[in-house]
Amino acid sequence: MRKQSRTVGQFLLMLGVVASAVFLNAQEVPADYQQVLKIVGKSGDYKQNVLKVNVPRNDQHITIADYPVPTPFGFGGWFALTKGDDGTDVMMGDLVLLEDEVNPVMSALLDHGLEVTALHNHFFWDKPRVFFMHVHGHGKAVDLASQIKPALDLIGHAAPALSAPKSGLDTTAIAKIVGHEGEQTGAVYKITIGRDDLHVSEMGAPINARMGLNTWAAFVGTNDKAAIAGDVAMQANEVTPVLKALRNNGLDVVAIHHHMTATQPTIYFLHYWGTGPAEKLATGFKAALAETGGRN
Repeated sequence: MRKQSRTVGQFLLMLGVVASAVFLNAQEVPADYQQVLKIVGKSGDYKQNVLKVNVPRNDQHITIADYPVPTPFGFGGWFALTKGDDGTDVMMGDLVLLEDEVNPVMSALLDHGLEVTALHNHFFWDKPRVFFMHVHGHGKAVDLASQIKPALDLIGHAAPALSAPKSGLDTTAIAKIVGHEGEQTGAVYKITIGRDDLHVSEMGAPINARMGLNTWAAFVGTNDKAAIAGDVAMQANEVTPVLKALRNNGLDVVAIHHHMTATQPTIYFLHYWGTGPAEKLATGFKAALAETGGRN
C-alpha cells in the first residue's frame, strides 16, 4: 500500500512538473503578442523573438499543371512580428490570394495604414489562379493586428479542400542530397534554409528566416513522380548563377522580385517549380543553393 501511494505521489509530481513546463512555455509569448492572436483570431508560435501567425489556404483544392498539391506545398500564407531597438514592432507577411481577392485585400491593407511591398505569382498553370501579396508595417503590435485583421477577414470563403495526397518520398535521401533536413507537414516535405550569412535589419529589428529571409524547397509526391516548388533568397550577384543552375537542371523559373523594399542589403527572391524523380529535383535545388551564400 505504501509502495502504491509512493508511485501515485511520484506520478502526480511528474504531472505537476509537466504542467509547470507547459505553463512557463506559454508565458514566453509576450503579453502584447498574445493580444495579437486574440485580435486576429488565429494561432501562432513565438520563436527567435518572432511571433509568426499562419494564414493557410485550406479552403482551396489547387492543381499545378494538373498535378494536385496540398496546402503546405506553397499555399500557407503568414505574417510575422518582431521588435526593433526602440520596442517598435516590425510586421512582414505573405498572403495567399485568389484573383478576385487581390484588390479588396490590397485596399483593406492600404486603407488601414499598412504597405503592400510585392504582388506576384509563384506558379504557372495553377488552378485556381493564386497570387502572393507581401505586407509590411511598423508600430505597436496590437495596432498592427487591428490593421491587418480587416484584410484577413476577406480571405477564404470557398468550399473545403479535397483530401491531400499521401506522401511516398524518401525524405532521408532528399535531405542527404540537399545537405539540410526538413519538416514533414501532411504529404509535404519542406526544407527551409535561413540566410544567416546576411545581416539584414529594419529599425534595428533583425530580419531573419522566420521574418521571411530564407530559401526553401517543398517536395510532394513519390520518389519516381514528385513535384518541387520553392523560393531562393539572393543578393544581386547571385541571381544569374542561380538562374543558370535551375535551368540547367530542368527547373522552371516562375518569378523574380523583391519581397522587402526598405532593407539593406537589397534581397531578391526567385520562385521555381518542377516535376520529375525526387532525387533529380533535389539535385537541381542543391545546385541553385550552391550558388548562394546561404548554402552552408
